[in-house]
Amino acid sequence: MRLGVLDVGSNTVHLLVVDAHRGGHPTPMSSTKATLRLAEATDDSGKITRRGADKLVSTVEEFAKIAASSGCAELMAFATSAVRDASNSEDVLARVRSEAGVDLKVLAGEDESRLTFLSVRRWFGWSAGRIINLDIGGGSLELSSGLDEEPDVALSLQLGAGRLTRDWLAEDPPGRRRVAMLRDWLDTELSGAAATVLDAGPADRTVATSKTFRSLARLTGAAPSAAGPRVKRTLTAAGLRQLISFISRMTTADRAELEGVSTERAPQIVAGALVAEASMRALSIETVEICPWALREGLILRRLDSEADAATLIESASVGAAVRDAGGADAADRSRGKAR
Repeated sequence: MRLGVLDVGSNTVHLLVVDAHRGGHPTPMSSTKATLRLAEATDDSGKITRRGADKLVSTVEEFAKIAASSGCAELMAFATSAVRDASNSEDVLARVRSEAGVDLKVLAGEDESRLTFLSVRRWFGWSAGRIINLDIGGGSLELSSGLDEEPDVALSLQLGAGRLTRDWLAEDPPGRRRVAMLRDWLDTELSGAAATVLDAGPADRTVATSKTFRSLARLTGAAPSAAGPRVKRTLTAAGLRQLISFISRMTTADRAELEGVSTERAPQIVAGALVAEASMRALSIETVEICPWALREGLILRRLDSEADAATLIESASVGAAVRDAGGADAADRSRGKAR
């Protein structure tokens, strides 16, 4: 089955086309991105501006056409924190439905966390034991922990890299005092959530997902994306601290020249690094392993599971009916035999 996943995030709109079937590895066929920065296209009242909504509608319409021309049997379209937090989200979603012809669903933060955890569990398997996963987006930070495919804890905090850049690090480069203040504030904000995650039990494996974590790992020496998704990549707390002292003194333009940092991510990589550092510190994590699968793959896997479950139920019902019919026929034959 060819599926399209349309992810409307705080920074980008991303269309991923995959060939997938239950029990198999989803195979990426194409990936298309557009930078919208929806979170920045929000006015003081919390509404997505008319211009921001116009760009969203046109981009979704364009990407839906790409999905159709790519042979997608289905397009799963969802939006995360930028649309979720907007005070006019219902109006924007209505415009997308009527003008682009796409039913864009808004994912709750906890659902983001759960679906991302599912993809991590499937990637590493049952032998990984209890997993703690961290995921940094533009608008939110997701934390999860569990032994099964459904995590015991799934949290979403408004600590995204883009959000914190706008609220805390407006100067370019950010001042040392602001960086120090943000560090202290993050420690306070994360204390309760970290306690909840740790109360669920000690982790056998600590994992991180998202483009922010992949960029940070690359900046601290992990293999480039060209090496493939199955190469082991890690990020250490010590390496992260050294990286922050380096990139926090650079301008956005200079950070964009670093390998592993895109022009779109350069403005918020410092805030992302500070969130990663604070999360690892709060959870007493020294090293995280980077998982190439995240929210989009989790949504694909859940979709395939639900389809297969329905098919299994139908098949089981048909087999059961056939068995009952056969049993009834055999009983009838035996009855006729006794009569004779």
